[in-house]
Amino acid sequence: MRFSAETSTAFNLPPQLPRTPLPTLAPPSLYRPFTKQWLYFNRRFNEMVYQMPRMFPNAGVDNRVICINGVGAQKEFSVLMTDYLPDLHLLQTGQCFPLYVYDDVKAGGGDGPQAGLFAPASDDERKRRDALTDEGLAHFQSAYAGENVGKQDVFYYVYSILHSQDYRERYADNLRKELPRIPCVKTAADFWAFSKAGRKLADLHVNYETVEKYALQIEGGGLLLTDADYRVEKMRYGKNGKDKDLTTLIYNDKITVKGIPLEAYEYVVNGKPALDWVVERQCVKTDKDSGIVNDANDWAIETMNNPRYPLELFQRVVTVSLETMKIVRSLPSLDILALSQQPVSALPPTVTTLAV
Repeated sequence: MRFSAETSTAFNLPPQLPRTPLPTLAPPSLYRPFTKQWLYFNRRFNEMVYQMPRMFPNAGVDNRVICINGVGAQKEFSVLMTDYLPDLHLLQTGQCFPLYVYDDVKAGGGDGPQAGLFAPASDDERKRRDALTDEGLAHFQSAYAGENVGKQDVFYYVYSILHSQDYRERYADNLRKELPRIPCVKTAADFWAFSKAGRKLADLHVNYETVEKYALQIEGGGLLLTDADYRVEKMRYGKNGKDKDLTTLIYNDKITVKGIPLEAYEYVVNGKPALDWVVERQCVKTDKDSGIVNDANDWAIETMNNPRYPLELFQRVVTVSLETMKIVRSLPSLDILALSQQPVSALPPTVTTLAV
């Protein structure tokens, strides 16, 4: 285990970690796309938590965050929404923009000291408010006068715009150098089309563990399979000569999955298809330095109470991938207001200037 210089100095580490148990909680977090892990969080050891205490002040808090690549990321622009605390590298050098922020009332705001990221907080200690500023909302309301545009409408509009292929292609250079700027589309009809599509995308991505499983051909014993037969060590795709057969997945030595639609691989998150993230992360892997074993079967059995979880996750992410691309393809063409027609005579606002 490695510590920063400040943490090592503060706790005189090494030579020895304290043996007395420290007050900690281990909530689930989104570690990689469509992959959850327990987050060991103790404020004495997590030196840099940034604004996360304002987004997720305690386990189970109601929030959603739009996660994007950070500025200067080497991978192509990507975006993913989650309702769990995200890992910094969920998306490469990621940054997050929440639906809500939770201000610490006792500290007079969200930046004061607190016991810990997941310290219990009563309603009197935390005040929830929309992260989108009133100025950010007014920017869009003035663009669509007469429309009942609310803050959540704008939040999901942003999520949808960031999925638009037109947007990503037109502003590819900008997205590598700066945070995304969010333009106003020309018509209210297009605004609502983007906003409603953004809600659908958000629900798909947040609820990926409960969407319908895609009906794949699962070969290898049928009703004779026991729970133990669903143990996974390392999934791999089939072979078609020297090439990968992406329509086939060798789940383990007893189960083979066939009939995977190739269109599902078109949904790419953080540099690779969403399905590849499942194949990569649902495995048994031993860390070379520490010898610690990361076993996806433990999560399946102990947390999900379902030994079939890795296989079913793959099926569900097939559904998520297909439905995501269906929604993305249905988005309106990106027909935006000229700068002179924007609500203010300036560049479109970045996601940061829209929220606090």
